[in-house]
Amino acid sequence: MGPNPRGPLRACSLAVNDCLNRVIGRAGSLTSIVVGLSGGADSLALALVSIDAAARAGIPVVTVTVDHGLRAGSDEEARRVADLACSLGARGIVETVRVGRTGGGGPEASAREARRAALRGVALREGAPVLLGHTMDDQAETVLLRLARGSGPSSLRAIAPVSRDGDGVTWLRPLLGLRRGDTAGACEQAGLVPVEDPTNAIDGPWRAADGTPLRRCALRHLAIPALASALGVDPVPALARTAELCARDDDALSEWARELTRSARGDEARQAPDPAGEGGFALGVRELAGAPRAVRTRALREAASAAGVGSLSRANVDAVDALVVAWRGQGPIDLPGGSARRVGRGATARIVFTAGHAPIQ
Repeated sequence: MGPNPRGPLRACSLAVNDCLNRVIGRAGSLTSIVVGLSGGADSLALALVSIDAAARAGIPVVTVTVDHGLRAGSDEEARRVADLACSLGARGIVETVRVGRTGGGGPEASAREARRAALRGVALREGAPVLLGHTMDDQAETVLLRLARGSGPSSLRAIAPVSRDGDGVTWLRPLLGLRRGDTAGACEQAGLVPVEDPTNAIDGPWRAADGTPLRRCALRHLAIPALASALGVDPVPALARTAELCARDDDALSEWARELTRSARGDEARQAPDPAGEGGFALGVRELAGAPRAVRTRALREAASAAGVGSLSRANVDAVDALVVAWRGQGPIDLPGGSARRVGRGATARIVFTAGHAPIQ
């Protein structure tokens, strides 16, 4: 890649350089970076400019091409993609995974989970962040998918530019401000031919449980073009902007909920989580009841998690919230991996979350 790229190649290069500079600024240095490289236009453009940027900073690059083993010749294709990365200056490796075609999220979700696990494993070995090639178009599709599920701000923030998982791996998505046309154009400028994944086609080999195209494929090839036709404008930038706005609102609501949690715990934060000695996590009803529902329910979810209770469904949250604002003497609420109950009266009433079985009243 030349010293002064233009057009789409320049846009991709600037995005990756900005991302790496911010990461290096926070971390002080990087021993290496890991790039997820499927061989498609998005990841290929990302790998190209990442290798160039990292070389200028003296940082080694490891590209990871995941072979899902779901079609004939996938191993050879993955090896060719890894070899191409090596020719560009990276250490290209192939990780082979096995993906089930069934499961709660279907084959697409299973493949994504297996791919992420493979990338996480390499990142942990290398002690490096992972760069992924998601674009603004991916962001828009994710927003629509979550809107269809009736999601709130926490979910509609969609794909985060930077995230950190429970294993300590940092995931970076520097191309979220760019379009697929930019990554395809960058590859064309560089003379690179991307791999075409047949599962991304509307008539691809994978189908949803009802025999229709995979949801993301249907959005990409049918719904978004239909929206553009109906609205007379490209909906992708507006959908991406929705994700950005939801992220800001979600951050503000989450901070408010954390403050409410601290306030509702009161002196308990400096004592045992549950003064009754039952190993729970208690919040004062009076403080909770005075907060808006959007903030209160977040605090309830946070308290449940702190107590070791599993993830709460909407119905779970509604039932626990009724202990606060619609108290009629109801008993403990069964939750995934635990329970919630109201104890005490008047100003001292508390909602206590406990992992495991509810205590006998």
